[in-house]
Amino acid sequence: MSSDPVDTILVKSEYSHFIIIGCSIAGLVWGGINAMFVNKVELQAENIRVKDRETDAKGMDEVEIELFPWSKEACKTHMETINQHVKDGAITFLKKEYTALAVFCTIFAILVLCAVDMPWAEGSQAFPYTMTAFIIGAGTSMLCGYIGMKIATVCNVKTTYLCNIDQFEGFKVAFQGGQVLGFCLVGLALLILEILILSYRAALQPTDAPGVEHLFEFISGYGLGGSTVALFGRVGGGIYTKAADVGADLAGKVEASIPEDSPKNPGTIADNVGDNVGDIAGMGADLFGSLAESTCAALVVSTTSASMRDTPEAIYFPLVVTAVGILASFLCQFFAYIPTKKVETTLKVQLWVSTVLMSIFIIPTIYMLPAAGA
Repeated sequence: MSSDPVDTILVKSEYSHFIIIGCSIAGLVWGGINAMFVNKVELQAENIRVKDRETDAKGMDEVEIELFPWSKEACKTHMETINQHVKDGAITFLKKEYTALAVFCTIFAILVLCAVDMPWAEGSQAFPYTMTAFIIGAGTSMLCGYIGMKIATVCNVKTTYLCNIDQFEGFKVAFQGGQVLGFCLVGLALLILEILILSYRAALQPTDAPGVEHLFEFISGYGLGGSTVALFGRVGGGIYTKAADVGADLAGKVEASIPEDSPKNPGTIADNVGDNVGDIAGMGADLFGSLAESTCAALVVSTTSASMRDTPEAIYFPLVVTAVGILASFLCQFFAYIPTKKVETTLKVQLWVSTVLMSIFIIPTIYMLPAAGA
């Protein structure tokens, strides 16, 4: 090993930090740009189709059919009103859920302090590093869920409006809304984790390999916090949306013979609120939790290998992989705007192209790893 472990393990890996921070900020910026694209879409009554033409039963003449029993202005008003109800319901649910989660995370953080950090014990660190990382991870997970819910409730009505005009235009704005959550989530998770690592490194100043191992063990609290919030966010939102779904069925179809998705069914609003808080906010927290805990686990495992510790860039390999994934995703998203006959085809192209690009982008990062037998 090098005579200066700190220099070997941490300081010489500066270019990795530049890649990680640069890609993280780029992801956040691109997510913000897509949010601007979504917000620029305005509902215009004159573009809403309330009537359509289709071939009659004999297949000879075209007849005009009524799509909605309202005028164009009334349709626009209905969409905006219902969307506002869904927004209000989603915000109310998240406030209640996050309030309860904040109480639970506070209690859990105290348990982490007592069971892991123990700053009062002899030989322990004076500062509760693991507990701090846990709280930051939990807070970031909540923020990711909130960002996803906010963009979803804005994007829902605009996707509906554009699909009424052209299906592919509706897909584009929905895809842009998805990019807001995706890029902001990964960029935020990676940037905060990187800042946490650099801050802990400056505070702890490890002088040997075991010291670096302890540093990343403290960082693992970040993944634990994300997973804790993800558990409750996903399950809580899922229970809510299922309860609302069943309620819409019982109150509407069973009792009053009103279709589940009819605007006359009051359970429809609750059902849509549940879809946003469960499938979007809960999913956002869940994705963050998976990313954070898997990255932290990889960091901890990397420090247990002597050959990894002797290769300066190798320890940060998991973070660099995520960083180059942001670049691959950025290039891949341009292929989504190529018109195709089916949205399904466009999504399949995204899977194929992203797999190829990520496979190519991962090749240079592999040279960070120690050679076989080293």
